[in-house]
Amino acid sequence: MTRKITFRSAGTSLLALALAMPIAMSPIAAPPAHAFFGIGGGPFIVYDPTNHAENLLTAARALEQINNQIAQLQNEAQMLINQARNLANLPYSALQQIQQNVSRTQQLLAQAQNVAFDVQSIDQMFQQDYGNLSLTATDQQMIAEARSRWENTVGGLQDAMRVQAGVVGNIDANRAEMSALVGQSQNAVGALQATQAGNQLLALQSQQLSDLIAVISANGRANALTEAERATAAEQGRIQRERFLTPGSGYQPGNAQMFN
Repeated sequence: MTRKITFRSAGTSLLALALAMPIAMSPIAAPPAHAFFGIGGGPFIVYDPTNHAENLLTAARALEQINNQIAQLQNEAQMLINQARNLANLPYSALQQIQQNVSRTQQLLAQAQNVAFDVQSIDQMFQQDYGNLSLTATDQQMIAEARSRWENTVGGLQDAMRVQAGVVGNIDANRAEMSALVGQSQNAVGALQATQAGNQLLALQSQQLSDLIAVISANGRANALTEAERATAAEQGRIQRERFLTPGSGYQPGNAQMFN
């Protein structure tokens, strides 16, 4: 006599239990497989609950592995995107403008009048015009040397003012470059772009420091020429005073013819 099994919610309960619990089901709790025979005695359906539960667990684990692999691939893709951003170059360069500002200041310094910013030239000029004055020089020679020193002093003052004007002219260009570089730094998409923007800001600051050094040097040169002229003028005044106070040979009588 064939026993007939009635399926109500047993298949649904087994399916829920297999998806909710990660442990393997015990074959003891699973009922044995049964075959249903249709008309004529032929087999109709064969159902094995244990095999079905194991298949569900295998499918769930395979799905979990696939999801983990997808998440890993997404993380790797995001990492590559971040690396590409970090390696992107900054699409802006202030180097040309900075070099132009430095070149303009250097040209002004190179146009120094009479006494150049050169050690050998300075030594030669001081030996010629500011060295030991000759006691035997004539008044005309002393006047010419004094005028040469005065021209050097006036030229130094003019050079200092020219350098100051050039540096002030660089302020507007530096302000525009600084604003552009700060904007590039704030809008940087990666570490490399931010670093390059910071390096260009440091280069701009170095150029501004160079302008400041140029102004200080030009002012110091003008002050040095003024003090050198003052010291040499004092020495020349001392020589001329000694000449004036030195007794001469006095009056020497001689023959005079008043009428033909």
